Amino acid sequence: MSPAEENAVRTSARNGWLLSAPALVLLALAAAGPLLIVAVYSFLSPGQYGNVVWDFSLEGWRSILYTKDIFSEEYLLADAHLTIFWRSVWLALTTTVITFLVGFPTAWFIATRPAASRPIWLFLITIPFWTNLLIRTFAINEIIRTEGLLNQLLLGLGLIGEPLQILYTDTAVLIGMTYVYLPLMVLPLFAAIDRFDMRLLEAGYDLYAGRWQVLRRVILPIVRPGIVAGSILVFVPALGAYVTPRVLGGGKNMMIGNFIELQFGQGRNWPLGAALSMTLLLIVTTALLFYVRSMNRDGGEGGNG
Repeated sequence: MSPAEENAVRTSARNGWLLSAPALVLLALAAAGPLLIVAVYSFLSPGQYGNVVWDFSLEGWRSILYTKDIFSEEYLLADAHLTIFWRSVWLALTTTVITFLVGFPTAWFIATRPAASRPIWLFLITIPFWTNLLIRTFAINEIIRTEGLLNQLLLGLGLIGEPLQILYTDTAVLIGMTYVYLPLMVLPLFAAIDRFDMRLLEAGYDLYAGRWQVLRRVILPIVRPGIVAGSILVFVPALGAYVTPRVLGGGKNMMIGNFIELQFGQGRNWPLGAALSMTLLLIVTTALLFYVRSMNRDGGEGGNG
């Protein structure tokens, strides 16, 4: 490369950085700034009426796993905190699995429709996004409550003798989150299936593979990027969900998001809330790193092929 060409490349790179500088500054102030504040708060002492005292302390991080007995002042395992963490991870994972089991056939159905009708089906999938999350959650509330549509229908058909108590349980939270996040699974799956070469199905059947073998060894490996992307898009917001567990789960079925809000509100323990927030961030970051690693591995295998 000649000196003139090298100078042109450096000038182009410098201009690119200058053009992106406003966006980078805004991103740093709007994203990194608040995260830095939360990280600093997690290492401070709680104030008497909320806020923080600017004294370095690891009590916030210690309180995630241990609580101090008010009488003996010894540290005991925080069973309630661990239960909330386990419930959050379990519900998020279960929501991801259910949305995949429902979303994969839905995405396959849409992708195999005539090209002229696919936009209509995609439009129907995206309609829930037009409505506020709180309104959609209250709609589910009206369906599954004791006097709701589901119980009235089951009673009318004679399938149950008394209304089912679904509301304010983990099952209610699971139903609500599955409904809310299902489109986030369907759309990436549709994008992956839409690029799938259907001639591979014929090749599999010509080689005497059964339907389950074709699904497991042909379809799923090829559409894996869509599966991973959809799983991340569902798992991450489901893990930190706040509105759905608050409305459908009640106060006794909290998830991490509700527990963090409680610490910054009634609990008045901002360092613990900040430490919980950073812990949630670490979990989400781990999930995103898994996604990036999976995508890089798929890209490497594709390049080798």
